[in-house]
Amino acid sequence: MARKAGKSTENETDASSEDRDPLLVQSVEKAFRVLSAFDGTRPNLSLSQIADEAGLDMSAAQRFTHTLTKLGYLSKNADTRRFELTVKSLDFGYHYTRASSLVERGMPYLLHLSKETEETVNLTVLDDTDIVFVSRFMSRHVLNNDVITGTRLPAYCTAPGIAILASLPGDEASAILDRSPLHPYTPHTTWQPDALREKLQKSAVQGYATAFEEYFYGDLSVAAPVLDANGRPYGAINIAVSRSRYTPEEAEQRFSALVTAAARSISMAGGARR
Repeated sequence: MARKAGKSTENETDASSEDRDPLLVQSVEKAFRVLSAFDGTRPNLSLSQIADEAGLDMSAAQRFTHTLTKLGYLSKNADTRRFELTVKSLDFGYHYTRASSLVERGMPYLLHLSKETEETVNLTVLDDTDIVFVSRFMSRHVLNNDVITGTRLPAYCTAPGIAILASLPGDEASAILDRSPLHPYTPHTTWQPDALREKLQKSAVQGYATAFEEYFYGDLSVAAPVLDANGRPYGAINIAVSRSRYTPEEAEQRFSALVTAAARSISMAGGARR
């Protein structure tokens, strides 16, 4: 099987000693490359597929899959000889949500917004060029059942992502946009660099961000950033509603003040300031 472009083999990775971090434990890094090979589109993989996705030779892939199976993070089907993640892998997400002070502080405000609006309310954080959902209260009007805790979406075309980027120093936000694979997901996606920077400036001034059908059709989202004690964003709250029930103007008018107040309250609860 041919290796994908951009993926390095184990030998190629080991050979790049000039770029090697002396504190990096390579065996740990490779184990996480194996775990990261699995996702929603690839729920089970053969050994050769794992080797290809993780950039390992077959011998190394066999050792790592055997070890991870022994530790309980992978299981192997005796008939198909294919591997898949086990429920034990959820431990990492569970421990994160239990240990996160942002999730802990945000929970009562998310719950209040959910009850007051009867709409879907989310708490997200930025991870490189993506936002990650770390808490989610769904309504009976929910649009996207496949969005769950742990889901990643591009920051540049989502309201929480724009809210966070707009609160960062300009050079940091620009660097994130430069690393992002910008392209339109819908006809409504703002994806050209100049248009995105203009949107960031507007969101910074008004204190909240909007995204109307920019990633999902029919999805209207309004978000505000949660700031830390130094005024830096470390999360965002958003309310998502259906285009079939609101116009973009109605959604912005109804929910912008609510998400802004909730985000400010979480920031203050954490000792943050604007």
